[in-house]
Amino acid sequence: MAFSEFLVDRVRRTFKENHSAFEEKKMFGGLCFFVDEKMCAGVFKEELMVRINPQNESEYLQNEDCREMDETNHSMKGFLMISPEGIDMEDDLDKWIKRCLAFNPIAKSSKKKLG
Repeated sequence: MAFSEFLVDRVRRTFKENHSAFEEKKMFGGLCFFVDEKMCAGVFKEELMVRINPQNESEYLQNEDCREMDETNHSMKGFLMISPEGIDMEDDLDKWIKRCLAFNPIAKSSKKKLG
C-alpha cells in the first residue's frame, strides 16, 4: 500500500466540506490533490503532505506532529509532512486543509499541465 485509502477519503471529504473543487493525481508514490491546477495537499503512506505559505513554515514546524518535506534529501520550502497523530481529529485535518486552501490562490502554478 503506497498510501492510506482511509486518509485519502478523509481528505476528499474535507475538501468537499470546504466547498473546494479538486483533482487527484498519483505522484511520488502517493496521491496529490490539486486545486486550480496547483498542488495543494497529498497523502503519502499514512502522512498528510501540505503546501502552505513558506512565511508560516517555521511557526508550523514548532508543532511536534509536523516536519519538513525532505523526501529527496533536501527540504522543499512551503511543503510539510503531518504525522498521523497530527491529523487524527477531524478538526486538525480541517485546519491543515484550510491552511493549504488559504495559500493556494498565491501559490505558483506548475509549468506542466495536468493530464
